Amino acid sequence: MNDSNVALGVVTEQELTSQPEIWTQALALPAEQLGLLPQQGEKVIVIGCGTSYYVGDAYAYLRNDAGLGRTRAAIPTELTWIDDDEHIVVISRSGTTADVVEVVERYRGTHRITAILGDVETPLGELCDRIVHLGFADEISVVQTRFATTVLTALRASIGLIPDTLVADARTALELPLPADPAKVKQVVFLGHRWTVGLSHEAALKLRESAGTWTEAYPVWEYQHGPISCAGPDSLVWILGDVPEVVAADVRSTGATVYSNALDPQANLVLAHRLALALAREAGRNPDTPPFLNRSVLVTG
Repeated sequence: MNDSNVALGVVTEQELTSQPEIWTQALALPAEQLGLLPQQGEKVIVIGCGTSYYVGDAYAYLRNDAGLGRTRAAIPTELTWIDDDEHIVVISRSGTTADVVEVVERYRGTHRITAILGDVETPLGELCDRIVHLGFADEISVVQTRFATTVLTALRASIGLIPDTLVADARTALELPLPADPAKVKQVVFLGHRWTVGLSHEAALKLRESAGTWTEAYPVWEYQHGPISCAGPDSLVWILGDVPEVVAADVRSTGATVYSNALDPQANLVLAHRLALALAREAGRNPDTPPFLNRSVLVTG
């Protein structure tokens, strides 16, 4: 890696390394803020695009598995229905995402809608009466790191599923060696189970956005049903959560590297952010402003 590339992604680095402190702020949100989020027994649909959708998917699995009420996540352009009694939660860092705005405009007169926003001086901020404002987690970088993980922190806190070690795990993730040499790895695959499938997709997205890296994400038990055929000596297969030995053995037989750790899966996103930054610098890309990406997509399908 050229020394000149170290300066690439300076803003992204500052934002991703702030996550332990930002999560701590989220855990200290007033009860009236967290109380806006869905309560036990409510049916919930979480709507977001890209990163926001993946965070919503993780929350949906957690809430369903905890028996707190039927929960699902949806991409607004693929949305086919919303039940009359569903609590709609929309996630948007910018508050301007056009297709999310359209959903709120369509249902604000008939449904309970709660918005989780990074900026309230926006169209979504004006449309929504119930807002969990995470402005302290907003970012300058195009690629989301701390805002997404802070949203997940707030959502997990609202359902009582924050482990005592979460912030400490995030700090550890900032110190661990990277799982692969950025100069040598060619493919990175993230595998998850239930709530960590969404985290796997989000981790893979970060590497694609930041570095243009070949990344994939799958449920861990689906990996052998075809995708494993792409694995080889230059592949890193990163498992978020428990590692089924039969899967690990099959992956190792391809020559690929299997990686996992004992950190909370959410804290693994911090480590994935660091790898994305390192891969971007290796490729000479600036993750603060990746090509063809903007902070908000304003055009609908």
